[in-house]
Amino acid sequence: MAIRKIARMGNPVLYRIAEEIADPRDPEVARLAGDMRDTLIDIGGSGIAAPQVFESVRLVVYRLSPRIGRDDGAETWVNMVNPVVTPLVDDTEAGWERCLSIPGLHGKVPRHRKVRISYQTLDGEAVEHEATNGHAVLLQHECDHLDGVLYPMRMSDHALLEFDAEPGHLARDVAAGAEVWPVLRQLVADWPGREQWMS
Repeated sequence: MAIRKIARMGNPVLYRIAEEIADPRDPEVARLAGDMRDTLIDIGGSGIAAPQVFESVRLVVYRLSPRIGRDDGAETWVNMVNPVVTPLVDDTEAGWERCLSIPGLHGKVPRHRKVRISYQTLDGEAVEHEATNGHAVLLQHECDHLDGVLYPMRMSDHALLEFDAEPGHLARDVAAGAEVWPVLRQLVADWPGREQWMS
């Protein structure tokens, strides 16, 4: 396996609709999934889509952990071939997101809080289940990459796109008790200027 370079916002590969994978059992697909997992481990990420490593195919790899929906403290790796996300509620709720392809920034993005996900495993098995809250957000974020969509394209208010080094609006939400990913909450904790927003 190998650690792959991450495509950054502006690279054409991130704006293409990725191709369906004809055979999920193809050894090249497993090799790519392994590289994506190694890349995530190397950078400490939660999820990654194939276009982010310059492969325009419909493959997503993520880790299901306590912060994304596991209650038992364990961590499970999931490989999704040709995933399809279907919202199960009409309304959306805005929450803070980051992206490996947009380093140094975070933004507030409206997402459905309950979805159905269907995909194939690397063995060709068909899987379908529901996901809620943070898990649902992660699935929508990663599957957007397969359709050439980056999270700023989903934002309804671009005033809420800010640098990690100056997380002012994020700090305000944390102070108000909003549900925020631990990694983003840490940005606020480490920010010397947080008092000017939180006082």
